[in-house]
Amino acid sequence: MRMRQLIASPPIQMIVAHAHSRFEKAEKSFSFHLLEEVKGAGGKMAAAGLRSTLLRECPLLLPQNREGTVYEGFVTAQGRDFHIRILLPLDLELKNAKIQCSWHLKKLLNGYQQILKQRLQHALDLVSFMVELKTVLELALKNTQGLHTTPPPQYYSALIGDIETLGWDKVVFVDPGFNTLKLKAEDSCGRDHLITLKLNPKYPIEPPDCLVDLPVQFCVSWIPQSSLLSIHSQFLAALELLKEFWNALDEIDEKTWVLEPEKPTRSATMRRIAIGNNVSINIEVDPRHPTMLPECYFLGPDHVVNPLKIKLNSNIHLWDPEVSLLQNLKEILEIDFPSREALEKSEFSMDCGICYAYRLDGAIPDQVCNDSRCGQSFHQACLYEWLRGLPSSRQSFNVIFGECPYCNKQITLKMSTKKI
Repeated sequence: MRMRQLIASPPIQMIVAHAHSRFEKAEKSFSFHLLEEVKGAGGKMAAAGLRSTLLRECPLLLPQNREGTVYEGFVTAQGRDFHIRILLPLDLELKNAKIQCSWHLKKLLNGYQQILKQRLQHALDLVSFMVELKTVLELALKNTQGLHTTPPPQYYSALIGDIETLGWDKVVFVDPGFNTLKLKAEDSCGRDHLITLKLNPKYPIEPPDCLVDLPVQFCVSWIPQSSLLSIHSQFLAALELLKEFWNALDEIDEKTWVLEPEKPTRSATMRRIAIGNNVSINIEVDPRHPTMLPECYFLGPDHVVNPLKIKLNSNIHLWDPEVSLLQNLKEILEIDFPSREALEKSEFSMDCGICYAYRLDGAIPDQVCNDSRCGQSFHQACLYEWLRGLPSSRQSFNVIFGECPYCNKQITLKMSTKKI
């Protein structure tokens, strides 16, 4: 297989000039749909501002289609350009985006995949993610340069001394060059956690980079006299602050059928919980205030979802921070969630009526025909493509109106993961 290579010539100045010219043409025929949720003049101004910011931050990253779901070009760091391609889903949610890049960029970012996934989960838009990607890339380049420098003997003696003080039983992994360490920690509830440390030759004068699976940012307080024990202690303190958050989500994972995410990480703050056949609730829990009412929205046919919305609004005053998150949801919605002991997950896992699969690129069917006699479920992407192919369908902003593939009744698709 021949490997695609990035050609150094023509000069990068010519590439930049060509990219700007291409971007001006693209603006006339392509529309940026990252802010389709907003309407009117305010939405146009916000979209224009986003285009301007994207052009300023990444002048070589250009849209490749009308929907604004594919971007390709270059990301620049330390005067070097790296080829990148970003694929967004039809709903333009960054957390489901895919990144393709040159082998050189992929090699540089090796070891930073987890932090990039976290940034995708929390980034507000493509511009903010690209800014953070450039920051990570700058850091990777800096560390790569440092790896070519042989650390002095004091580096190894100081590091070995730190590990012995911390305890070798806390060390899960260390690479042959003692540049990467993985330490384990157990919170007060018995949950195991890992922290990955990437050290540079100037350790301990400069702190190591810390990669963690937490729903909040982890910042290390560091002085030249600090050690691995100091980092481990700060990590334990951060775990204790998140204890109630994980207690709440662990109870939900153990006692209900969670449809998404399929294998939640410790940094995941969202749960999609099955309520019934083709009916579920999405909750977004604040990790700093896990006992407060989470952000909730329902997925399912209107004739089932609307009564649940009414109950939520009518009983919201009954929310008790002293009661568990799951118990509060039961009392406010006046329901019992399907039990893992009594029912199988397959009873809630209806295949898409278009592609006949349950999972499609990690997504599960979340669109349902509102006709009570039909109730067929579809993937958002599948239904979008189906409706786009119908001559009778029409679109208003990010909402498409058409006919259900099964019963021919009116069906509406809003290109968003949230249905309030």
